[in-house]
Amino acid sequence: MGAAAVISAGCVGTGAQREAGMTGGTRETMRGTPETRPGEAADEGRLVARPTPPTRTGATGIHRLGLDDGRDALIYVPRGYRPESPAPLAVMLHGAGGSPEHGMDLLERFAEEKGLIVLAPQSREQTWDVIMGGYGPDIEFMDRALARTFEQYAVDPKRLAVGGFSDGASYALSVGITNGNLFSHVIAFSPGFTAPASREGKPRLYVSHGTRDQVLPIDRCSRRIVPQLERGGYDVLYHEFDGPHTVPADIALEAVDWFLDS
Repeated sequence: MGAAAVISAGCVGTGAQREAGMTGGTRETMRGTPETRPGEAADEGRLVARPTPPTRTGATGIHRLGLDDGRDALIYVPRGYRPESPAPLAVMLHGAGGSPEHGMDLLERFAEEKGLIVLAPQSREQTWDVIMGGYGPDIEFMDRALARTFEQYAVDPKRLAVGGFSDGASYALSVGITNGNLFSHVIAFSPGFTAPASREGKPRLYVSHGTRDQVLPIDRCSRRIVPQLERGGYDVLYHEFDGPHTVPADIALEAVDWFLDS
């Protein structure tokens, strides 16, 4: 089943979304999918990497994972990390046309104090695969990045989030709902839509949106998305703020504290 066929509520945002036929709406279409045949996990939006005891020790601080010569992933590991104490991990996704640095910037300022590992992959194209037409390349790369992370660092499976801003927030909601048996939390800053390929588990959800957002207008985006998610049985913390298409520092801190404490 193509992800574009299961678009949930959202709004017309970026040109990439319009080209993919993501015109928004109010119907609730988060459905399960038939049993997946081998090799189809990425095409169905499913991640297979899971936290395991690390087999080698990775460096602390910020560095690239070295999985791709061009469109790689950044990881930040706090200096206080200790392998005997599994750390929370947040996978943070950039907006359209962004970079790993943009994803990292969302939460890096809090990582050291909070003992948080932040992983920021880059999309294979100008934005995330499902927005371009269907799941596949970005799920495959995210799986590789997670596998490398789990190989080197002890991660708390009860504190494992996926999050992002704008297109990255839409993708985080979509991937997080599809992989709710992996992610315990989802952080969505100013999302435009959700496009889960299926629905697994019940991750907790945090959504924020500026009331003066002119890129992804709140009335056509989060004010439609959040009620659908709540009707779907998800525990959603929703915060509207007086501002444009951005992530204020106090909103980012609230999301981190919610992630670590809920």
